[in-house]
Amino acid sequence: MTGTLLLLLVLAPLAAAAGSLLLRRARAAEYLNLGASIIAFAAAVLLLAPSSRHSFVYWHRYILLDAPGAWTILCTAAVYLLSSIYAVGYMRLLDEETRLPRFYALFATFAFTMLCGPLMNSVGVYWIAIELTTLVSTFLVGFELGRESIEAAWKYIIIVSAGISLALLGTILFYWGGSLVLGPTYNMTWAVLRDNASRINPMLLNLAFLLVLVGYGTKVGLAPMHTWLPDAHSEGPAPVSAMLSGALLNTAILGIIRFLAIADAASPSLMPRVVLVAFGVFSLFVAALFIVRQEGVKRLMAYSSVEHMGILALGFGFGGPLGVAGALYHMLNHSLNKSLMFFGAGNVMRRFGTKQMPQVHRVLNRLPVTGALWLAGAVAITGAPPFGLFLSEVTIMRAGLLTPNRWAVFVMLLLLIVIFIGFLNHFRQMFFSDKGGSALPGQQLNAWCVAPLWIALVPILILGFWWPAGLWHYFSVAAHQLAGGTP
Repeated sequence: MTGTLLLLLVLAPLAAAAGSLLLRRARAAEYLNLGASIIAFAAAVLLLAPSSRHSFVYWHRYILLDAPGAWTILCTAAVYLLSSIYAVGYMRLLDEETRLPRFYALFATFAFTMLCGPLMNSVGVYWIAIELTTLVSTFLVGFELGRESIEAAWKYIIIVSAGISLALLGTILFYWGGSLVLGPTYNMTWAVLRDNASRINPMLLNLAFLLVLVGYGTKVGLAPMHTWLPDAHSEGPAPVSAMLSGALLNTAILGIIRFLAIADAASPSLMPRVVLVAFGVFSLFVAALFIVRQEGVKRLMAYSSVEHMGILALGFGFGGPLGVAGALYHMLNHSLNKSLMFFGAGNVMRRFGTKQMPQVHRVLNRLPVTGALWLAGAVAITGAPPFGLFLSEVTIMRAGLLTPNRWAVFVMLLLLIVIFIGFLNHFRQMFFSDKGGSALPGQQLNAWCVAPLWIALVPILILGFWWPAGLWHYFSVAAHQLAGGTP
């Protein structure tokens, strides 16, 4: 049964991509992609139960299904579903009917690469999967073919590929360290490296970890390797921005935490966790600086992604069952919330005909439903109660207070307050200020553009009031599996 679900998970978007290219009809392509996203999401939900009991390996141990991977897949599938619903309405507004089949083929292929990444049990094949996400998503970032979008696509592929090259070098060093104790050829899976880490030279492993942290950290958008992220997130179509922020970044950070588990098994040194925590704090600091002074509506959302990836880095860096639980909970809440924020930004940009926040004003008057949902999402994304991100951030801070890195908790709290004030000040001006530019109202929106905002907001609100007991058990299993145990 589990194997069948895995096949459905990855083959559905691949079939949608092939069908879009073969049929070459816009309506058929969008509904094929939507159907694939529904199938992938259903499979991802059903895979949670077996992954909470055992780790499964398939296809000569190249495929791994465990609790951390299944949770990352769930977040990806949720964003894929929401983005596919939104894309039906949003992409029709671009007047690109002849190019839509190619867009949906790329979109479904992008989802396929992100769903495959967390399943890779071979460390080297995981690197290939992450690189494939870069190659496919580059075309999506530049899809609108404007000067800014093409520039953002080039910047994205150059910077991220440079980072991924460092991750490859770190992966080679991991392999070399393993070869010194396991022989010149061996099956380099996550478990093999973790189980033999104590026999490998700790200095070599620490160097390898730093390289993969910087390499995959570039893909995650951790500062100072984040410079591609504001351009790529702001210039791609809104459904693509949601996929980049809510799904792709999670896929990359999963590799970091798997390598962190290997580094932890090598020696009791705190260096890997201290470095990860430091990157998390610095990402929050950079995000706070740029959020306060931002003027582009989608760039504001992009720097918010830098902030939340920093929070994830802090959660996994603090570690322990509480830190892992808070980080995984935050991963889901952020995926849903950031999808909502990019959908709302896309609607506002199309209605007002501008990307600049100073030219947007009295949003509720022109977009009462979208405006209300977007404003609620803005409160939620800053970590305010009663939404899910508040609960996950508090959990991460509680975990940090139990570690030697507790200093980072106080810095995190201070920076979150700055971000809260700066972020919501932009929304105060867009919603309640009469001072705005002369931009003319843009296109009218349909139900496809509004429904995903509702679908994303409801679980964020529910997860703020109610942390199901089953989730705590699941997160405990994930922490145990990362540490090398079996549930």
